Amino acid sequence: MMIPSQQDVQQAFARVAPHVHQTPVLTSRLLDELSGVSIFFKCENFQKMGAFKMRGAINAILQIPGSDQAKGVVTHSSGNFAQAVSLAAKNLGIPAHIVMPTNAPQVKKDAVTSYKGIIYESEPTIAARQALASKIQDKTGATFLHPSNHMDVILGQGTAAIELLQEQPSLHTIITPVGGGGLLAGSALAAKYYGSSVNVYGGEPLNADDAYRSFHSGEIQYNTQVQTIADGLRTHLGDTNFPIIKTLVTDIIRVEEQEIIAAMKLLWERLKIIIEPSCAVPFAALLKDKKTFAGKKVGIILSGGNVDLTSLPF
Repeated sequence: MMIPSQQDVQQAFARVAPHVHQTPVLTSRLLDELSGVSIFFKCENFQKMGAFKMRGAINAILQIPGSDQAKGVVTHSSGNFAQAVSLAAKNLGIPAHIVMPTNAPQVKKDAVTSYKGIIYESEPTIAARQALASKIQDKTGATFLHPSNHMDVILGQGTAAIELLQEQPSLHTIITPVGGGGLLAGSALAAKYYGSSVNVYGGEPLNADDAYRSFHSGEIQYNTQVQTIADGLRTHLGDTNFPIIKTLVTDIIRVEEQEIIAAMKLLWERLKIIIEPSCAVPFAALLKDKKTFAGKKVGIILSGGNVDLTSLPF
């Protein structure tokens, strides 16, 4: 597969910019001292709908030809991408058909409904979600958008890292969470074209370490069962983003559940911001592997803040 060009990345950035917030970059002297690193947190928890996924959704929808765009879009997602597609479609005045598993949190279903997304419930398996999405696509003519394995989605997600590098051009490293791989692949493209010898790492729960195993085996691996608090990272890589990750990413660092919870708590306490568990994973990876990053300037993408406040882990 061809790696997207600098022009592809630049065009996505220009396309997305008018439709999203340029989110702030926060620092903390205490967290720098604790880690032995200068950390720059790119706060996508302040993005529209509360997560970086808005970037990929709007970029992908804007790339659909006008006559097809009017027929709407369809996706399957249990959380943030469902909300992102719903809001992006609402802002562009087109329908959004959202397949959600029956066990998706009610708070996320309510958010999709508030953005005028049309919810279709499916059994909580990937196969069932895909089958229902295909059925809706056939019936409505809507364009299917994959949450992470779609090039326009990947290019959109990477715009957060571009903004970070424009603000902090001397970064040595960027760390993102990795689940489906869209954010990690997009950030690696941003680092390639906008950074100066920037190493890109993924942070991943040990209990859902398919990306780590894929990266080190050279072939996409899957999880038979997944039990992690980082609910946004329970999915697997795809054939569109994996070649980019394999080529441009330095490594993937695995973290345990208690390390994720401790990192999440630290960020709530010290940065005074709401982040979801998946969002804490790259910071947990940095704390776990301090030696690798010692003395460096590290950017961390804080991916989102859509957390159920009734079930915090601390």
